[in-house]
Amino acid sequence: MKILVTGAGGFLGKNLVAELKNQGYEDLLLYTRNHTLKDLQEYTKKCEFVYHLAGVNRPENEKDFMDGNYGFTSELLKLLKKNNNKSPILITSSIQAEKDNPYGISKKLGENLLFEHSIETGAEVFVYRLPNLFGKWSKPNYNTVVATYCYNIARDLDIQVNNPDAELTLCYIDDVLEEFVKALEGNPNKNDNYCFVETPYTIKLGDLASLIRGFKESRTNLSVPNMDDALTKKLYSTYLSFLPKDQFAYDLKMNIDNRGSFTEFIRTPDRGQVSVNVSKPGITKGNHWHHTKNEKFLVVSGQGLIRFRNINTEEIIEYKVSSEKLIVVDIPVGYTHSIVNIGEDNLVTVMWVNESFNPENPDTNFLEV
Repeated sequence: MKILVTGAGGFLGKNLVAELKNQGYEDLLLYTRNHTLKDLQEYTKKCEFVYHLAGVNRPENEKDFMDGNYGFTSELLKLLKKNNNKSPILITSSIQAEKDNPYGISKKLGENLLFEHSIETGAEVFVYRLPNLFGKWSKPNYNTVVATYCYNIARDLDIQVNNPDAELTLCYIDDVLEEFVKALEGNPNKNDNYCFVETPYTIKLGDLASLIRGFKESRTNLSVPNMDDALTKKLYSTYLSFLPKDQFAYDLKMNIDNRGSFTEFIRTPDRGQVSVNVSKPGITKGNHWHHTKNEKFLVVSGQGLIRFRNINTEEIIEYKVSSEKLIVVDIPVGYTHSIVNIGEDNLVTVMWVNESFNPENPDTNFLEV
């Protein structure tokens, strides 16, 4: 299928083109600002489906709203009719089309052109009034406040939160792409004349700013955002896409002594803590037990011996572990335990504990195995 995408170089266009290729659609006719109307005329002869994403939302001159949204849509439809092309057309409008402002008026008039085109030619049209979109490849100070906040916070730049209680309606780019592929395949979500994306989110502006600031702080406090919350998960993915190219990596505090090192990696309020323990050859670590805390040990490099003893008995239980066969060893409560490096190289163990360390209540009682 030959698919025409106008606005292919924009935020939505780049994401859509990438996903269409993922879905196996390779015959794409990509129209960007660098192309001419002559190119568009050729594309409208061949296309079998149109994604009309091109538009203007932040022009220097208000009249550019009409030229970029209404005028260009009119030109596209004229070329399709001239070429007797009745391809289905999907257009991205805006929730602003319901408002009496220059942008909204231009979008509403563009919608009307499509509906008239459908009546006149019989072509199927899909009109999406989208809210604010967010996701990778969006532009700060242009596409959405999410992009601006992510970009600025990642670079320690100031952000403006004029009305913290102002409520935003957002759609994530991947949810939009999923819906657009449904439309291409003839199965869009539709309500009367308008199509819609199933998963919009609402958040207050102040909460959005706090959440994104928390993403930055998570590198120092080792916290992990609440991935059970779909909006938080998608915002975090978006934030990471705005990291400066020289700041993908960050340091961890390594607690080093003559036995090796112990380094916290991740902390969560409800899922515990992950750390990396390095033991030098011959070194024993542990020899303690817990009332409530429980752990999982996973040796990923070297050879070790994990030893247990119920504090009420003399029986010792042993597990030999190594990187040759990865196994997880549960550390039950009420058992004093230790891990010994029995190899010639450093022993590296990933350790999970069900609660983050609290120095006021360490629940760690020393006792030789």
